[in-house]
Amino acid sequence: MTHTGNAGTGGGPAAAVEEGPAGTAVAAVATAETARSTGASPTAYDVVIVGGGAAGLSAAVALGRALRSVAVIDAGEPRNAPAEGVHNFLTRDGINPFELQRIGRAEVESYGGTMIAGTAVAARRTSAGFAVTLGDGTVVSGRRLLVATGLTDELPDVAGLQSRFGRDALHCPYCHGWEVRGTEIGILASGPRAMHQALMFRQWSARITLFLHTAPEPTDDELEQLAARGITVVRGSVAAVVVVDDALIGVRMADGSRHPLDNIVVGPRFVARSEVLESLGIHAEEHPTGAGTFVPSAPGGLTAVPGVWVAGNVADPMAQVVSSAAAGLMAGAGINADLTAADLNEAVRVYRLAGARTAS
Repeated sequence: MTHTGNAGTGGGPAAAVEEGPAGTAVAAVATAETARSTGASPTAYDVVIVGGGAAGLSAAVALGRALRSVAVIDAGEPRNAPAEGVHNFLTRDGINPFELQRIGRAEVESYGGTMIAGTAVAARRTSAGFAVTLGDGTVVSGRRLLVATGLTDELPDVAGLQSRFGRDALHCPYCHGWEVRGTEIGILASGPRAMHQALMFRQWSARITLFLHTAPEPTDDELEQLAARGITVVRGSVAAVVVVDDALIGVRMADGSRHPLDNIVVGPRFVARSEVLESLGIHAEEHPTGAGTFVPSAPGGLTAVPGVWVAGNVADPMAQVVSSAAAGLMAGAGINADLTAADLNEAVRVYRLAGARTAS
């Protein structure tokens, strides 16, 4: 069972933006400058961003403020869509995810950025940079590419769990701990982080039950730690979550027994949404924590393929919304610096060529 998250890869109508002809860096810069001065939409952008969550939008704002032409391809399906609010985002605590996205899009557009609704399915290198193909065949071109497509949460196979994820089926104590403080919380052990989750959520509630489910028996040291913190251990697998009046009230075990709960904590496998990157030969790898997959990058988000950056959950599965936004800012700054260097090199080349012609 999965929860598909982050925008830029879902469906939706795409704006008609055709691939521009290949040209030099100077031609691309001229196209962008003309578009900014006339208000027209360029056929090729300085930067194409795939994914319009916190990382992608933050990068787009930074690049727009740097007078770069930017297109953001987005499906409007943020990973945190089921959640009531975003937390630990200074001055925005509790804001609805879609409202945060709406504000972010407006900021992007206020700096001349273009929002394109659609599905990015592949990308390829061109002589001028990169061409991104959308699901309807539209092609959007840019000199540089940032992929901020996020990840997919693959949930344990427990009946009814999928529909509760992000509501009363949780995974992050910093995202939801305050909201569920003092409640009856169950920890569904299905991966390597279950023990950590049980001890972490104990900070927010004294009523914690660890359901071993598919996880191995805790070690003697772990059992001692659980007992010391007053955490109950229940052996056996969980068959289903029990929901009444659109609220989780407990779990049903495979043996038919039931345990009352207010909330359940799960450990999803985080799977990087790397399809667009795969088409460029950039592959996701297993995360060192065993939490899932991610796309490796240098500090700032530059990948092994020149001209391609990543930011947000596709590169860091543990990143919260505010840290994804920060990563987007750093990637945007890095991309602008790279474009600035390319523009300078091209200007010097043209200057020298003009000087040589004058001398002859």
